[in-house]
Amino acid sequence: MQIFRAMQISASGLTAERFRLDLIANNIANVHTTRTEQGGPFRRKSAVFAESLQDARRGLGGGVRVAQVLADRTPPRLVFEPEHPDADAEGYVAYPNINMVQEMVDMITATRAYEANVTALNASKSMFLRALEIGRG
Repeated sequence: MQIFRAMQISASGLTAERFRLDLIANNIANVHTTRTEQGGPFRRKSAVFAESLQDARRGLGGGVRVAQVLADRTPPRLVFEPEHPDADAEGYVAYPNINMVQEMVDMITATRAYEANVTALNASKSMFLRALEIGRG
């Protein structure tokens, strides 16, 4: 049934936006991380979404999925702190190049997209319940 398909598409959007919110929270939590297992400062991560084409042959969109997670390639922010254990020979510490304003904007847009998917899911559920009531009457 198409009503269930619409609910699945909204659910895929909820899952994708939740993943995006998790990445944003991770970026904010690591704003001062100067050393990682890979070496160097933490790199900001962002999600790339793509259409899920599982039902493309039938002409139906399959929702959205996380296609990949990208690490930011911008150079780190250098701060002069010669006493810091991760300071280089000149006394500079490489901090992640994370812009808190951008992270907050991303968080707001992800939250709004999540809310829009909840609204769409509830509308689908409401239509489905009304259709059942028509069948009973």
